[in-house]
Amino acid sequence: MIAELPQPVSQTLTPEDIVRDVRHLPSAPKVLPRLKQLLIDGNSSIQEIVALIRLDPGIALRVLQTANSAYFSKGVRCHTVDEAVNRVGYNQVYELVSYAVSSQVLVRSLETYGIEADELWKMSVACALAAEELAGRTGLDRNAAYTIGLLHAVGLVAVDEWALRNARDLRLVNAGFPREATESERAVFGFTQAQVGGALLVEWEFPSSIAEPVRWQYAPRSSAGHAKMASLLHVAKWLRTTVCSPGAMAPLPETMHLQTLSLTRANLASLTAEVSRRMAAVNSLLDTGVEIATPRSMFPAAQNWEI
Repeated sequence: MIAELPQPVSQTLTPEDIVRDVRHLPSAPKVLPRLKQLLIDGNSSIQEIVALIRLDPGIALRVLQTANSAYFSKGVRCHTVDEAVNRVGYNQVYELVSYAVSSQVLVRSLETYGIEADELWKMSVACALAAEELAGRTGLDRNAAYTIGLLHAVGLVAVDEWALRNARDLRLVNAGFPREATESERAVFGFTQAQVGGALLVEWEFPSSIAEPVRWQYAPRSSAGHAKMASLLHVAKWLRTTVCSPGAMAPLPETMHLQTLSLTRANLASLTAEVSRRMAAVNSLLDTGVEIATPRSMFPAAQNWEI
């Protein structure tokens, strides 16, 4: 329970207003040093490069946007990193990633929410891995689920960027899973970061199948046509919280969301163990510089790549 809620900033502000006010979202890519090594090594495979790109929301997002530019897309859009990298080819990946990094989109400290850059990165990647695992068990699109999980917190970044320009002293209180900072956000804006994130993804021309689950992450059953994927994101966020903050003791996901996915609470233990294992593999890769020996086993969705 929040003792003192911040004061409203405007009676007329909308999520779309925040999106229009946000231009470039700064980034400090955690994967860049290792990615640069792969890109200058002529023996590196596209699978290895994709595996690392998938670990940084900012780079992944700019890779997707660049691959969907008029030059590369030829009118046909793609919505997953493996599609984007395969579209431009190995010879163009270095330029594409360099552009992605220089554009600086995502992963930064969020003063408004009191979230450090490394924490935001871990949240994003853990949620992506959790969403992908859940999709594999429930028959949903693994690549779409990964993208949704990776970008689920983009609304936080947009709100923080808006606050830096318009309300620098604004601080929002995170009450933890499942409601997070929604009470503070509604008190200040009349809407949540999820609605801003959904609007931002629409602005960036992501399909409704990705934007809508992000928009309805706090109320999955309110999503028209995308309730199952929104429920998947809800459960993925619980897994993310449990893996990244094991002492937080987050309340279990609501039964109705588990039922939507044909999961039981007993399934959560094995899912938590698997997401923890994959996060440990990611951390080992980035912290020690170990070669990506088995990218297809670390990222099972890669099994369907056409290289």
